Parts: sequence; structure tokens; C-alpha cells
Amino acid sequence: MIDGLTLRRAAAAEQRDLEALQRRTSLMWEEDRPHLLANPGLIELPLGQIESGRVFVADRRGVSVGFGVVLRRDDGEAELDGLFVEPDCWRLGIGSRLIREAEQMARTDGATWLFVVANPRAVGFYSACGFAPLGEVKTLFGVALAMRKAIEAPVA
Repeated sequence: MIDGLTLRRAAAAEQRDLEALQRRTSLMWEEDRPHLLANPGLIELPLGQIESGRVFVADRRGVSVGFGVVLRRDDGEAELDGLFVEPDCWRLGIGSRLIREAEQMARTDGATWLFVVANPRAVGFYSACGFAPLGEVKTLFGVALAMRKAIEAPVA
């Protein structure tokens, strides 16, 4: 348990703050920085995702320190569409807690799998969280790894 960490659904009014958090996190990777700075519109958190309850936020002592987005896929499964943690809060367990929340959301939606397209730098994190590789996919930032994790049924 991370001291003072709570999770909640995002509010529409914090869309820009969450995009700023995503930008700070994304700019940490030197190889992505020039492309992101040249194309600031690449970082966008659609308001509809927030309004439909698909975005969840981690607050630590009243400050938003991370968020995740889980979307429903056409095949009935779930996609972790984004997971971001403030860089000064990395390695505190916040990302793992956000993964558990994503699993819960996917389970509630009736999914049996949670999919993610992992940045090469995040593959170790997702592997440690129980995701298995499916294969490489091409993204705007180069090659990434498609991964998935089985969603356990709730314990009765």
C-alpha cells in the first residue's frame, strides 16, 4: 500500500492537467522528446473518455500523480490505452496500483484479457505486472510490443 494513495474517476475539468502530466512523463524519454515537441497535438486525452468514466486517477496526499485509461475493444476485451505516472513518483508502486485498477475496470466490463501496446522502455514493467508478449507493432514512435494479461475472475 502506498502511503496516502487513493484512486478515483477523472473529472472533465482536469482534462488539461492530466494531459500536462502525460506530457511531463512522455518528455522524460530523450529519444521521443524531439518528435513530441514538434507535434504537441500527439498528447491528447479525449474528453469523451473522461466523461464516459474510462479514465482513473491516482492521487497522493491530494495531488494527482498518475492516471490510466481503459477502453473497450470491439472483441469484448479491454485495452489499456494509457498509463502515466509523474516521473518523480516512479518506482513507488503507483503504476502497479493503476494496473490493478485497470484490471478491475476490465473485469467489470466482462473482459477476460487486458491488452496494451508497450513502449520498449516499459516492457519490463508490464512483464512484472503479468503481461505476456504477443508480437511487435509499429507506432508513431517506432516499434512497440503488443502484450496481454489474463483477467482473473473475482473471488467469490
